Amino acid sequence: MAQSPMTGGVADWIVRRAVRCPERVAIVDAATGASATYAEMHRTMLATAAGLRGLGVRRGDRVAMVLDNSPEFVEYLFATAALGAIAVPVNFRLSAPEVAYIIDDAQPQVVVYGSRLAELARDAVAQATTPPPHVVDVDATPVRADSDAGFVEPVSEDDVFLIMYTSGTTGRPKGAMITHGHMRWNAFNMVMVDGGLNSRDVTLSVAPLFHIGALGLLTMPLLYVGGTVVLRRTFSPPETLADFEKHKVTVCFLVPAMWSALSQVADFDRFDVSAMRFVMSGGAPTPLPVIRFFQDKGWAFLEGFGMTEFGPGTLLLDNDHIVSHAGTVGRPFTHTDIAIVDQYDQQVPAGDVGELVLRGPTTFAGYWGLPAATAEAKRGGWFHSGDLARVDDDGFVTIVDRKKDMIISGGENIYPAEVEHVLYEHPAVADVAVIGAPDEKWGETLVAVVVVGSESAVTEAELIEFSRARIAHFKVPKQIRFVEALPRNATGKLLKRALREQYTGHAEAVTR
Repeated sequence: MAQSPMTGGVADWIVRRAVRCPERVAIVDAATGASATYAEMHRTMLATAAGLRGLGVRRGDRVAMVLDNSPEFVEYLFATAALGAIAVPVNFRLSAPEVAYIIDDAQPQVVVYGSRLAELARDAVAQATTPPPHVVDVDATPVRADSDAGFVEPVSEDDVFLIMYTSGTTGRPKGAMITHGHMRWNAFNMVMVDGGLNSRDVTLSVAPLFHIGALGLLTMPLLYVGGTVVLRRTFSPPETLADFEKHKVTVCFLVPAMWSALSQVADFDRFDVSAMRFVMSGGAPTPLPVIRFFQDKGWAFLEGFGMTEFGPGTLLLDNDHIVSHAGTVGRPFTHTDIAIVDQYDQQVPAGDVGELVLRGPTTFAGYWGLPAATAEAKRGGWFHSGDLARVDDDGFVTIVDRKKDMIISGGENIYPAEVEHVLYEHPAVADVAVIGAPDEKWGETLVAVVVVGSESAVTEAELIEFSRARIAHFKVPKQIRFVEALPRNATGKLLKRALREQYTGHAEAVTR
């Protein structure tokens, strides 16, 4: 086997594992049972990288991936890294116009998609202002070529590995640039969690990998340490338990709605899930009865708090404190520093509320094509999260108000401004505010409070259908409330706390 030079990059993980543990199983497709060892994964990575190179992909070029949790996702992720290029995982729950915006913004050399997502990918490319040079159905025509070099492009820790698009605070998403070093240090954080991760661990990746939580918390760290990743495209509670049993899963990440659904499986105890060591949740608080359910099964239950810009390994509420410190989001991971600062970026005393700021080697490189937004977010050497928080004397952090009004539904981050922007396009809507309402299944659902123009008329069903045609279904409001006017202060600022209190019974944006 030809040896590759040390690159410092993510592709080098597979190069080295192929030498150290070539016959160990790296990935498994749960649907088909097909698997690949680290040696096989290495060969596929090089062949796919050669195929992408043949399509003109070079260092720094983007490869957009409209792929579900499949071996192809992992294949194209690492092959892109092997070229020193940048992968752009696309949220396939978005609508075609939303995906078209990402294509126009990222300007990929290639868009790869799976046949299950063909309609979305093709519609998005057709609607893009600047279509990419190459669009490939990787199920029909895998992008592979002979590679006799056995060589991956050297990269530095500071080179960009991924662009992950966040929901937009002003109606347009931003591309957060994640470096190779970020992923390595994120793996370092994870290998020290609750007994650590090792090559004997097995995880099930069923939460969507286009999110930093599902990709970063366990999937990438397991491939770093030489463990096994079982990939499942869609979530079904009984199917998940069957996967736990069949593959002897030891660690797993799901969002709260998934854990809640899993706890309600009537014949849960029929499945042998004794191999499980610890499980993780993130994206929103998990209800305490759900946490206790899994702890009673002998599992350690952990909650992670993270963000696309800083990674999933930001704050951790461990099993020993998850009940006693419920309502907090835990303490920093090993390689994360935090502070709570006032409007002048001066640290406030313990217990006082201020903005949560963070620093460490998992800080993102910036927003793609947005230098001013990058400078604002990273000023003073700290990443400014925008979350209002307080920290107690023991270092546990409580989020008091959420980042720029963000709503979390089923693990998806939704910014009201993005939904409001769509509703404003309806000619009958004169004013609108979107808030989150507590929901037992999804954590939160969206409520739109609408002022209709004096000469107009529209129904709740019409506005919901109008939204559904323009944005991802998980962003569509479940309720429309019509009012004469929205509450504002003397300067015209919208008072969303008053709306939350009136329509949900809670003024706070974050509840458990």
